[in-house]
Parts: sequence; structure tokens; C-alpha cells
Amino acid sequence: MTITSVTKTDLTRRHMLAAALAAGVGAAVPIGAARQAWAAPTASGSSRLMLPRPTGPHPVGTVPLHLVDTSRPDPVAGPGHHRELMAGVWYPAREADDLPRAPWMTEGALRALLADVGFPLDPALGPLTAAQLGAPVHQAGHRLPVIVYSHGSGSHRGDHTIMVQELASHGYAVVTVDHTYDAFSEFPDGRLTVPAEVPPFLRPRDFATDIRFVLDVVEDLAAGRNPDVDGKPLPRGLLGALDPQRIGAFGWSKGGTATALTMLADQRVHAGLSLDGPMQPTITADLNRPFMMMTASFTRAAMPDVAEFWTHLRGWRLDIQADGAIHPSYGDNATLIPQAGKILGMTDQQIQDMIGTLDPARAVRIQQAYPLAFFDLHLRHRRGHLLDGPSAAFPEVKFIP
Repeated sequence: MTITSVTKTDLTRRHMLAAALAAGVGAAVPIGAARQAWAAPTASGSSRLMLPRPTGPHPVGTVPLHLVDTSRPDPVAGPGHHRELMAGVWYPAREADDLPRAPWMTEGALRALLADVGFPLDPALGPLTAAQLGAPVHQAGHRLPVIVYSHGSGSHRGDHTIMVQELASHGYAVVTVDHTYDAFSEFPDGRLTVPAEVPPFLRPRDFATDIRFVLDVVEDLAAGRNPDVDGKPLPRGLLGALDPQRIGAFGWSKGGTATALTMLADQRVHAGLSLDGPMQPTITADLNRPFMMMTASFTRAAMPDVAEFWTHLRGWRLDIQADGAIHPSYGDNATLIPQAGKILGMTDQQIQDMIGTLDPARAVRIQQAYPLAFFDLHLRHRRGHLLDGPSAAFPEVKFIP
């Protein structure tokens, strides 16, 4: 896909998988046969996809939250209904060997995603995360800095779990959110919502409104209030553990744009990171707080909107780009697509068309190291040298002047 076509149509996971199928992946495993196999046990010889373990000193825990924003009516759900979201909190935890590891996506949401694109993979192969469901919070003697994550168009809140669990393993609380009607999301009662041909109210600014509501949820948790509308008990130690005075945010693609818009509208976010955000529609307001861009397809040289946004960054700013990276390279796709490709008989070229030529193992290390360094600097005032300039440890990462 060329940059010209990208600017006209927001890249989504669905578009990328569909393009791969059109390129011949479907010939490796007939889609009809694969769909029939979904109800059967995992095929012999196929192993569950895996995510790399986080590198931090803490185990990771997580809990889903069912949230309702009573200030916003939901015109899709009908009269009397309000904006309803699924979210998750990830945090440093204490060991709890008796608790299960959280799945990357719920079974229903993953099945819906695979069915939507016709991607012939058994949902039983979906990866588990490093996090244990409901594990007690690690007692650090201080409140946890908070980071809010926003996914891209047509995606889901688990799409950057590598980054999320990495940050949690290093002592952050990370709150992820599904932007309902532009995400594959499953509610506790089994209801599924999938991306529509995006309704007009799900613009980047509406993603930003979701994020601002999540900031309210962070304040509730910090004050000891349980925001889950079902009243589900929360993990031991979570209430009162979050620090509402140290909040950052990051997002991929449309979520990266929403991160910038949130910061412009809400002073509670002290530092923002965009993973290849297109910054559309054009942002012309000045932002005086730290902002970092990890660019790939949406570079300043290729995207006037990104270049314009850069000129309005009046505080600390940084723009980096990894050689060989394309739009999905800074995310879980970088490691999951090659694994799925081997199962499905994809060629190396088909895999590269989906994730770029950046080596998957290097892509993982980049997305573990650079966001952590950014938030450590601006939320915890821990200064390292990774963000000072090109690093011998990451020769493929270029600092864009």
C-alpha cells in the first residue's frame, strides 16, 4: 500500500489481513475448510502463538473493567443507553501461581476478528499474555504512575500488549480501552461489538473523549472507588494504588492522533507517545508538554499533517524511525504475524508485506525499550541515555531532525 492510499483510507488490522489473503495466503489453507476447523480441536503440530515475556522485575497482573459513561448517550444502542466501553488495567503484581494467565483477546472477540477478515487461523491458537488475571497488586510503598493506551481504527485494546505488559513489569499501571464500534470487543454478558464502517461520531476526537473518560476512571480508582458497573471485585491493592498526578498516554495510528488531541484538551496527561499516528484532521494548536513520535509509514516527509503537527510541539519532542518499519511494525503484529504465517504456509514476502522488513525480534526490543525510556524520563524523572541520540544497541533506529 502506498502512502497516497494510506492517507485516503485509515490502515486497520482488517485491511492488512484482507490484503494478505488477497495476495495468496488463502491458497495455503482454504478459508472454508479453516472455518470448519475452528470448532474442532487445534490441528496436530500447530502450537499456540506466543508473546515475548516482559523484561521488568515485577510479575504482571490485569483485570478487565466494564465501564459506562453516563454523560454520553449512545445513539447506536438506542434511547436510554449510554456510551459503554470495555477496558483493562495492567499493573505490577505479586506472584499468584493459582491464577490463570489472561488471553490476548477474549475468545468471542478473537473469533469475530478472524471471521471478519476471513483469516484462516484456529482461534484456539490465540496467545496468552504474561499477566495473571486478578493477581494482587505489588505493594511498592508509593502510588503507581499511570499510562492510558488507545488502539488504532478497527482494532482492539490488546493490540499492543507487548508494550503494555512491558510497562507494567517496570512499575506502571496501564489502562487500555476498546473504542466501541471501532473495535472487536466482548462484554461480560457475551455481547460482541465489531468495527462498523466507522460511524461519523467515531472520529479521532471521539477516541479522545473516550480517553478523557478513562482519565476520570483513573481518578475513581485512585480515590478508592470501583468504576466497574457490574460491581465486580477488583484485585487486592488496586483501589488507591494509582497516581492521578503522573499520567501519560500512548496510541497507535488513530489512537496516536487521539493521544495528541487528548493532551490538547486535558492537562491531566503529562506526556504522550504516538505510534505512527497520521495526525488527521490537521492539528494546528500548540502543545507544550513532552511528546514523542515513533514513525514508520506516516513520516513528516510523506505526511503534511504529521509535519504540521510537529511544528506545534513547543515542549520536549522527539521523532524516531526504525529502518524497515511499516505501519504495523511497532506492535504485537510484528511477532504474531510471522508465527501465524508459518502455520498458514505464508511466504516470507507475504509476511514482509504485512509487517515490513524490520526483524521481528528487533521490533520487539525497540517497542519494549523506547516507550519505557520515554515515560521513565517524563513521569518518573529517570534519565537514561537511550533518547539522547542514536544508540549502538539499536543501530536501526534513526533520530529524525
